[in-house]
Formats: sequence, C-alpha cells, structure tokens
Amino acid sequence: MPGMNSGLNVNDPTVVAAFRTALLHQGLIALAIFFVIGVAWLTLRAWLPDGLPGRAEVAAPPEPGWRQVLRIGFGLIWLADGILQAQPKMAVGLPSQVIEPTAASSPHWVQDVVNWAGTAWSYHPMQAGAAAVWIQVGIGVWLLAAARGPLSRLAGLVSVGWGLLVWVFGESFGGLFAPGLTWLFGAPGAVLIYCVAGALVALPERAWRSQRLGRLTLAGLGAFLIGMAVLQAWPGNGFWQGTVRGKPGTLAAMTASMAPTPQPHVLSQWITAFTSFDEAHGFAVNLFVVIALAVTGAVFATGRRRLIGPVLVAFVVVCLADWVLIEDFGFLGGLGTDPNSMIPFVLLAVAGYLALAGAPEPAAETATRRPAILERLRQAARPQVLASASIGSVAAVGAVGVIILGAAPMAAAQASPVADTVLAQAVDGSSAPLNFAAPGFSLTSQNGRPVSLGSLRGKVILLTFLDPVCTSDCPLIAQEFKQAGQLLGAAGRHVELVAIVANPVDYQLGYTRAFDRQEGMTGVRNWLFLTGSLPQLEKVWRGYGIAADIEPAGAMIGHSEITLAIDARGRVRQEMGFDPGPGTAATESSFAAELTGAARQLLGQQ
Repeated sequence: MPGMNSGLNVNDPTVVAAFRTALLHQGLIALAIFFVIGVAWLTLRAWLPDGLPGRAEVAAPPEPGWRQVLRIGFGLIWLADGILQAQPKMAVGLPSQVIEPTAASSPHWVQDVVNWAGTAWSYHPMQAGAAAVWIQVGIGVWLLAAARGPLSRLAGLVSVGWGLLVWVFGESFGGLFAPGLTWLFGAPGAVLIYCVAGALVALPERAWRSQRLGRLTLAGLGAFLIGMAVLQAWPGNGFWQGTVRGKPGTLAAMTASMAPTPQPHVLSQWITAFTSFDEAHGFAVNLFVVIALAVTGAVFATGRRRLIGPVLVAFVVVCLADWVLIEDFGFLGGLGTDPNSMIPFVLLAVAGYLALAGAPEPAAETATRRPAILERLRQAARPQVLASASIGSVAAVGAVGVIILGAAPMAAAQASPVADTVLAQAVDGSSAPLNFAAPGFSLTSQNGRPVSLGSLRGKVILLTFLDPVCTSDCPLIAQEFKQAGQLLGAAGRHVELVAIVANPVDYQLGYTRAFDRQEGMTGVRNWLFLTGSLPQLEKVWRGYGIAADIEPAGAMIGHSEITLAIDARGRVRQEMGFDPGPGTAATESSFAAELTGAARQLLGQQ
C-alpha cells in the first residue's frame, strides 16, 4: 500500500540505534515520573500523619475473583505487549511487515483506513514506536496497580480506547472483512478481546455482586463461538481439505508459513508435524474444531454452572493447543506484537465462569445520594485524601504519567507534515560539518540569466548537482528540494535552492528547462538550475570535488549525489549525502526535512 513502507531494512543500524536511544531517554523520564510522584506522596504523608481526621475506616469488600482475573491477566498482557513493541525491528518493520500484510486481503476501504495510520508511522518511526511501548506499558501497570475505585475503572476505559485504535489500525478490524475468517487464526482480533475485558473492568461496583454478569459474559462468548463454528464449517473457506490440488489447504498453508519463523527448533518441529497431520487428515481436524466450537458455545450459552465447568477445562486445552500449534505463540520472530487471541479468550472464559460461580445474588441496597462528580474530584484533591492514598493508587498515577509520556510525542509527530530526518540519515549517513570558502562559479540559470556565487551572497544556499536527463535519482532529489522550499515558508526568501548540471554530454540550456517542466520546478521561485559551457562546468566540478563520468556503454552518467549548505557569507558549512535510496514518500519527506533543518540552522546563525 502506498506510503506505508519507509523503504529501509528493518534491521537498519541507524534506525535501530535511534529507536533504542529514544526508549532509553523516555525510560529515564518514566523513572523520574514515578520518583517525583512517590516523593510527593511520602512528603504529604509526613506532613499529615493522621490522614483523614474524623473519618472512620470502613473495610471495603474484597475484589471479586473474576474481576481480579481480568484486571491482572490483561494488565500483564498489556505490559507484555509494550515490551514486545520495544523489539528493534518494530520501528521500521511494523507498518510494512505487520500492518500491511494484515490489511492486504481486506477490502480497499479497509486498506485506505489502515494505510493512513501506517503512513503516519513510517514517517515518524521513532516517535510512534516509542509511544506504543510506553502507552501499553502504562496501561498494563495501571491495571495491575489500581485494584479498586474510580482509578481502576478508568484504567479499564483507557484500555478500551487504546485497544480500539490498535484493533482498527493495527489489526485491520481483526480481519473481519477479509476472506477466510476463522477463530483458529485469531478472529476477531486479540485486541478486541482486550476491549471487552477493559469494558468489564470499567463497570460500576454494583455489577460485581451479581451472577447475571457472568451469565451474560459466557452467553456472549458462547454465541460468538457458535458463529465461529458456522464459519469454520462453511465449505467455501477451504478448511475441510488438508490439500487442494497437491497444495496445502487453508489451515495447513497457514501453519506451514509459521514454521520458518525464528523460534526454538522444537516448536518448529511441532508445527511442521501438525501441518503434515492436517494435510493427511484435514476433514477430521476440521470436524473436531467445528464440534468443539459449537458444543462449547452451546454449553456456555446455557448458563448452567455444572455443565460449564468441565467444558471450560476442555476449552482451555483446545485454546492452548491452538496457541502453540497454529498461532505459534504469536510473538516470536522479532515482529510479534502480542501473544494473539487464545490467552485472552481463556481469561475471558475463566472470568465469566468465576462471576457465575462465585458471585452472590445482590442484596437489597439502601438508597444513598452520591456526591456529584465535580464534588468527588474536589474531595479527592484534598491533601489529606492524597496523603492517605494507597501505594497502588500512587503507582496508578505514575502509570498515567507514563501513558502521557508516550502519547504526547506521538501527537506532536502527527502534527508535523514531514518525516523524521533519521530516515535520510539511515540512507546516507549523518551530515558532516565543514567550514571553508565555497569555490566561486559563474553560470547561467534555466531562465538564461547569469548567476554567480557572489550574486547570491547574503542568502543561505542549498547546493546540489543533477543530471537533467536522469530518470532515476535526480528527479527524486529535485522533488525533495521542492518540498524543502515549501517547508521553509516565508523563510524561503532568504534561501536559494541551487542545482548545477552534472552531465558532460547533455548540459545545454534546453535540457535544464525541460527538466524543470517535467518535475514541476518552474513554480518554485527560489529554485535555480545552473549550466554553462563544458569547461565552465568541469571547473566547478573540480572545485567541489564532484565526479561526473560517462558510464560504460554510455548508458547513463554517474555523478556524486551530495548537497552542500552554504551560509550567507559564502562558506560551506555542511555536507549531506543525497542518494535518495528507496525513494519512498517517507524518505523523500525526510530528505526535505534534513534540507530545511540545515537551512534554518544557518539562518539562525546570521
């Protein structure tokens, strides 16, 4: 999909190093957040040792087991997901190797929606990658730390909100609109189960005390499993055949694709063995899956505890087998973002059973008037209340700070129209600082006017060398200069974007004019494409150390691809490699940002 790929290798050392540095710096800030909040809390407790005077301590009822399973279980999963997002390949690889393949089989409108997010990520891989880490770590810590009260419920709501974003943009709606939808491969998307769990955690306390919630949870899960059984049995989905015309069927093809994933050899052997078994007994395997899903769903829907208990055990076994043999744990290979859907399904089913089996029917409640939300917030902000807060509440507040630590840079990056300059540096390396007088030149612009270095004195110059008949790199470099001119805005009147012909054969004025028309450069007011006689050009090439040679067989011209930043006094201050590399939208924008940054730096030094 256009725009989703930065064009860089997922193991590019420059990007990996920048990603690790961003995580390290933000990790130190995260520690500082917890430290500052902890010190403030301890200080309040020291100043107000008596806590809340005049208020009797009331023992709160224990947190129900089903809610504890959801809160702690999904808190650990969110924490694990955040750690997985910190893998070195994630910064560049997530859009092109995770999001794009997931969306590829979905309708075009889904791909368009997902492509927007993937493009934004590929433009700002450091900020987006680090943000995903800290937001998910923060949600996990928040769920684990806040066991009761509004903070705990709010953690559930936040997990729902972030989970929906991930489900839509990262999982392409969980593949619901793609062909071959099946529970075996993770439908309807693991993060949607996170959202269900978060919504249950966010329920008010009165909902905890009723068996009705357990019945509804299991009934909803049962209806879903019955629907998945129908899809699994649908002939057109290809699950009844182990092989089709000598090739692996749908399930066998899926597991065969998982076997080469970098992982322990024993796991690869298990998956390969299961693939062979399914190829030989595809009908029997699918029949078992259909019956297991249908029976489990039907029993869950009954709400009868005695039936559900043994079926739940069998369901857990099936989920674990699927997690190992088909989903291959979901997080191996360096680009796994989560443990896939089986563990979340197990947690949801176990929580539903505990809610059904352990919750007493609610007793009659005495009507009490709860204070308005603003009044409750005002009371919660009192120093005495803050001083008496539990350590879990303090950790939860720190987790909120960690989430903001991740979300703020991501929001700022989305507001920027240009890509991170680290992409350009990954292609051509970091720029080299210089300080010497720029060699003079007297050439002719594309408009036929004489232009010399002296005539441009007083302006910052971004100088490069282009072949006007090149059809590969030079047009891309011209577009990067054009975009830089747009990014400079009003400051552009103090900057000249200059290219000098680097072709010893096709250097005449007509070629520079044709190049400008073809690349849309005629409307760029501060753009100059200079040429001259061959002796004039050769003198300039020698002065700037530029190679411009005819390649063997005369097929094309080989020339240096650099850009020099020259200050208003005519001194070369910076050299940037400008081989455009993969030539993607992200890298083009990144090079433009690098140009803009170099120009603004020199303008600031005037």
